[in-house]
Amino acid sequence: MNTIKLLVMDVDGTLTDGKIYMGNDHECFKAFDIKDGYGIHEILPRYNIIPVIITGRTSKIVENRAKELGIKELHQGKHEKLATMLQVIKKYNCTLSEVAYIGDDVLDLPCMNVCGNRGCPCDAVPEVQQICDYICKARGGEGAVREYIEWLVKN
Repeated sequence: MNTIKLLVMDVDGTLTDGKIYMGNDHECFKAFDIKDGYGIHEILPRYNIIPVIITGRTSKIVENRAKELGIKELHQGKHEKLATMLQVIKKYNCTLSEVAYIGDDVLDLPCMNVCGNRGCPCDAVPEVQQICDYICKARGGEGAVREYIEWLVKN
């Protein structure tokens, strides 16, 4: 496998369980797994891998979590994820083969189809699972990102 320089991550269904909890006043809540946070904040820097989030939704919760984890490449409200990913790749002077991507649904496929390495939670849709290099044992929002990170750095 080529050296990985960027890890691109989806949010809903990957870093979270895909559920959105809505309060009476339309406030939204999401749960993030602490194990994923450790993988992003502690393991990726040891291998000089830059974490990138590209998500179709926009949320202050995601912004806060990204800031907490030191993720500088946060791109929200991006339904054409591939165009955004290509801009990030250019910014860091990377090649597609140096990019790993973890996602769970069909919106992730355009990016996943061109990356050097692909992973997904075990509850990803079948179309995503079919193209992955690694299918996590963990579900989205339950440590799948950490599991994929550990697999990436060992392989």
